[in-house]
Amino acid sequence: MNIDQALHTFIAESRELLADMEAALLAVEQTDERGELLNAIFRAAHTIKGSAGLFNLEHIVAFTHVVESVLDRVRAGKLSIDDTLVALLLRCRDHVSALIDALDADPTKVDEAVLAQGAPLLAELRDYLGTTPAAALPVQTTIGSPVDPVTRITPDGASTNHWHISLRFGPNVLKDGLDPLSFIRYLETIGHVAGAAILTDTLPAAADMDPETCYLGFELAFSSQADKATIESVFEFVRADCKLRILPPHSLVSEYVDLISQQDNPARLGEMLVSCGTLTKKELDNAIQIQTTSPDKLIGNILVDEGSVRPEVVDAALAKQKQVRESSAQESRSIRVDADKLDQLINLVGELIIAGANVNQIAHRARFTELQESTSKLTMLVEEVRDSALQLRMVRIGATFSRFQRVVHDVSRELGKDINLVIQGEDTELDKTVVEKIGDPLMHLVRNAMDHGIESAEQRAASGKPVRGTLELNAFHDSGSIVITVKDDGGGLKRDRILAKARERGLADHDHALSDSEVYSLIFEPGFSTAEQVTNLSGRGVGLDVVKRNITALRGTVELSSAAGVGTTVTVRLPLTLAIIDGFLVEAARSVFAIPLDMIEECIAYSAEPGHNYTNLRGEVLPFIRLRDTLRLHGTSARSQNIVVLKHGDQRAGLVVDRLLGEFQTVIKPLDAMFANVKCISGSTILGSGEVALILDVPALVQRAIQSERKQGQLERALEPA
Repeated sequence: MNIDQALHTFIAESRELLADMEAALLAVEQTDERGELLNAIFRAAHTIKGSAGLFNLEHIVAFTHVVESVLDRVRAGKLSIDDTLVALLLRCRDHVSALIDALDADPTKVDEAVLAQGAPLLAELRDYLGTTPAAALPVQTTIGSPVDPVTRITPDGASTNHWHISLRFGPNVLKDGLDPLSFIRYLETIGHVAGAAILTDTLPAAADMDPETCYLGFELAFSSQADKATIESVFEFVRADCKLRILPPHSLVSEYVDLISQQDNPARLGEMLVSCGTLTKKELDNAIQIQTTSPDKLIGNILVDEGSVRPEVVDAALAKQKQVRESSAQESRSIRVDADKLDQLINLVGELIIAGANVNQIAHRARFTELQESTSKLTMLVEEVRDSALQLRMVRIGATFSRFQRVVHDVSRELGKDINLVIQGEDTELDKTVVEKIGDPLMHLVRNAMDHGIESAEQRAASGKPVRGTLELNAFHDSGSIVITVKDDGGGLKRDRILAKARERGLADHDHALSDSEVYSLIFEPGFSTAEQVTNLSGRGVGLDVVKRNITALRGTVELSSAAGVGTTVTVRLPLTLAIIDGFLVEAARSVFAIPLDMIEECIAYSAEPGHNYTNLRGEVLPFIRLRDTLRLHGTSARSQNIVVLKHGDQRAGLVVDRLLGEFQTVIKPLDAMFANVKCISGSTILGSGEVALILDVPALVQRAIQSERKQGQLERALEPA
């Protein structure tokens, strides 16, 4: 991998880490069990800082280092995390994201304007770092019997934050011309010997003493910022002829555990311990040498027995090693693929389907049995390839939903409201193209619900509601479509005000009765607004009409339901994919049309009373429209017609056609802009013969059939004798 590819990977992974960091920051306020969330936030900042250092991105390293320092104090319990600190960390996260975006735009230079935006954030962060930790307890020197190697020597026996050095010189140290005390004096050059216990347990009786033999040992409390390897190097010349154990301070033990948890390299146990600083290379070599003579002993047990590493650090390393192995096994089953390559694959599959349909048609015309069998098998394989290719582009909608956690967090504070976001159905999958295009419409709906839907805390308390409002996002599959609902428990829509405003603007007739759904749908008209005051979020009459237009462009629909004092639900229904669907071909006036198969409930023979636009379907009234009349197709009707029963959501309607032609794999081709205003048509497809067939807009047809039946009912009631 070259440096450009590596940098691209760093940018992509940093954005993922920042998304995880944002999710953890938003969740940390909602739970009392914050330990794992705080670790996740810290790991994200630490990983970005470390990776940025590999590319010499000092401006990113410098900023994230200060963020990391604050987070470290939070994890250590020296700072409490509250709403103010969460808001600051979220802004810091946004600044790091801006630095990453600037790097992506131009890796050759630092964007000074973006960099300058971090200065006030650094000032706020340093306010949190302004306090200094309390001074350590004073330590006195003691001389006497051996002490427990993990004991810190203090006047009251309390544990202090020092390195513990357990040192026993070999008997030949003096003979080799070395002074044991010189090593202790040298320690003072890299730190401070805060306490010492001189061990005399091996000292023989005076008559048996050899003046050239060393009998002394030391237990030292050592205060230093040096790492373990540096401390060990002090005893380099005497290392082979002494027993040396260096145990870290209690604070460093937890730090070692954290460092181990942040490692991504599936290294061996000893290598992991060396890399985090809890073990030196010489200690590892010594343990490996012991293992060669006792191959049944595990390296971790040897290190603990030798006193080189604390058991909890070994346990953390073993746990991380297992986690990395499992993660590596999982990652090996997936690869990153550019979206453009997937789009190209879908296009090729679409062309393959069209070519396959052509071959199949030729085989049937030729009446060649073997060729028909081969094309039938080919069609089955193409269907499997189609399904597999479309599945590659299916992504979870949870990534889109999670964006709104931050939106609700920020906007609710801007409005002075307490709003809780509840997300359901985040595992629901749909086409990546649909996910990318639905984000902005959902953003409008969420902001509108917070601004106009949910009342202030005072209003909610006065009406007996919980002070905290609730906004729900949900997604689920239904009849080959994906349904997304945005629901709030606010005051609901004011039907009379909407209707009065619509009549004032000429959008509704004073003499025409409208259903609730028809009244509520008026708020999607361009420029329509009943807001009493304009805010930064809404009230300008711009937004909901754009929402409807964008959803309609995705071949979707949007509906509203509301109850006064209870809340409002916006239901968005979208196709699962915009590329290839299972279709059903019908004919009217010798023109062929395609209908999405998932929206067809059944097909029945045509039957209806003369002059009526509804039929009796097993005791239920089924309104219908004639495709020939709706699209103004010329020609005589077929003697035997059929009704295709269409279903959209909870509504059903019939479509009268001349002939049923059967199922067909439909490759959706968009219509040109000049056909954008054509009603009841949503796209086109190419048949096996090479002819073009139009794809019918089922939601529009169902709505037209219901309206037609309602108008006829009103007319019949008006003509009834008094």
